[in-house]
Amino acid sequence: MITYPVLTEPVKIGVTAPSAGLHFDQYSLLERAVERMINKGYKVEIGNTCWTQFKGKSAPAKVRAAELNLMLHDDTIQFIFPPWGGELLIEILEYVDFDLKKPKWILGYSDTSVLLLAMTIKTGLATAHGVNLVDLRGIRSDSTTAMWEEVLHTKPGEEVIQYPSEKYQLYWQHNIETDWIYHLTEPTKWKTITNEPMYIKGRLLGGCIDVIRHLIGTPYGDVRNFQNQFIQNEPIIWYFENCELNVTDLRRSLVQMKLAGWFDNCSGILFGRSGANEKMGDYHVMDVYLELAEELNIPIAYDIDCGHMPPQLTFVNGAYAEVRVYHTGGSMVLQKFI
Repeated sequence: MITYPVLTEPVKIGVTAPSAGLHFDQYSLLERAVERMINKGYKVEIGNTCWTQFKGKSAPAKVRAAELNLMLHDDTIQFIFPPWGGELLIEILEYVDFDLKKPKWILGYSDTSVLLLAMTIKTGLATAHGVNLVDLRGIRSDSTTAMWEEVLHTKPGEEVIQYPSEKYQLYWQHNIETDWIYHLTEPTKWKTITNEPMYIKGRLLGGCIDVIRHLIGTPYGDVRNFQNQFIQNEPIIWYFENCELNVTDLRRSLVQMKLAGWFDNCSGILFGRSGANEKMGDYHVMDVYLELAEELNIPIAYDIDCGHMPPQLTFVNGAYAEVRVYHTGGSMVLQKFI
């Protein structure tokens, strides 16, 4: 069975940097985000790792893991919310204490998805792939981003529905901030590779493919055991977002996942929008999607709200989901905490 954390008021957030911290000139990003959380009624505890960044990480692996472990085992903290992702979270996994006495939410994306996926696969604890804390520093949030709160407040046995955004951000413009932080200018359109409607059911798993692929062959990426132990061999719906991979690297990663058995009993795959997916000669990302769909004989949707071209849905790893994609509109992701 999947274990779902339950938030009870007042909610205390633990902010730690298991991957990247902030340089001095970035401190205001986190300070403003924390202020927003406090104004919304949350209590916030900020770890020391958030304020340091050296050699590609916030601190040495054991230091990052120790701070994370303290927050994971602090009964007053209900929710772990890293400031953002980074590059080297995988270094801490061997030092993380996954034996939690009290379930709590972990929310984030990018490199944070390594921790999210490892936690769910290894323990059956639901984790949330969604907005980073620093992206909530704006005066407002668009309706898609704002759903993180409703999702995390959903109780076991209940369900929550999310819909495609109206518009998405094509380019990051960190030097020009809006009340929403994001610059949502391009019309959103979820697509299927067959141009036909898609309806799939299963348990959600996924994250940033650049980094979660490195869990293959480790104790933190044993998908088969997760299926057997926690979801009674129900089918999986995989969702992926590509941060930096060109199409051949994406293809290699997906083939490795297939060979490792990650796609055994898979009901469908969702790919997020990506500013990467750089073609190699005449080899395009659509070729990658089509080849994978033919090999696995499953439906595939793409350009969904997930990843580094915000906004994004809040996907709960381990949750039962029903995904509908229509070209006439009305697409949706329903998640049930069962």
